[in-house]
Amino acid sequence: MSNQLNHLRRPYAEIRFLLSVPQPHQAPADSGFEVAFAGRSNAGKSSALNTLTGRKALARTSKTPGRTQHLVFFALDDQRRLVDLPGYGFARVPEAVQRQWGETMATYLQQRQSLAGLILLMDIRHPLTDYDWQMLEFSRYADLPVHILLTKADKLKRGPAQNTLLAVRKQLADYPQVSLQLFSATKKQGLEEALHVIGRWLDLDPAQGK
Repeated sequence: MSNQLNHLRRPYAEIRFLLSVPQPHQAPADSGFEVAFAGRSNAGKSSALNTLTGRKALARTSKTPGRTQHLVFFALDDQRRLVDLPGYGFARVPEAVQRQWGETMATYLQQRQSLAGLILLMDIRHPLTDYDWQMLEFSRYADLPVHILLTKADKLKRGPAQNTLLAVRKQLADYPQVSLQLFSATKKQGLEEALHVIGRWLDLDPAQGK
């Protein structure tokens, strides 16, 4: 593991579970800096959270799509948080629940003042689903920056992975607030790039942890 990765992970050494709530109005005090993680069910959201922070069991992983139905808050300190948003696109959940999910996401993304940015995870083999576009629209309306992780990049060879990255970037030409990259939790690909983005949003002091 590189010294740079160790350094970037250092602010997360004491990260802890803070709160799990079904509705945004039950969230912790709206102060400081917050970065949210969102993604279609089984896009690898929990694995990404665990790998990025270097905490193997921080976010629960599940083979059952849509298991995470709450907003789950993790605290780095009293002013910085990561938020695991409810997985979306879960086919086994009733339509009324999915509609409630949309209302919850819109409220959180558009009204949360401490929310500094959104990490949006997409399986590189199935990018830009209807649900992804919905999240992008919520974020654009909220003037919220988005950084997309094209997850499971190790499932494609290098050429096809790069081609997908370029194709997705082209489709997002009308979304200037969006950046994107390749990512693999399994191969630890793209960790440093993602951590730089998250660290900037969390206003982490570059000297922190030296």
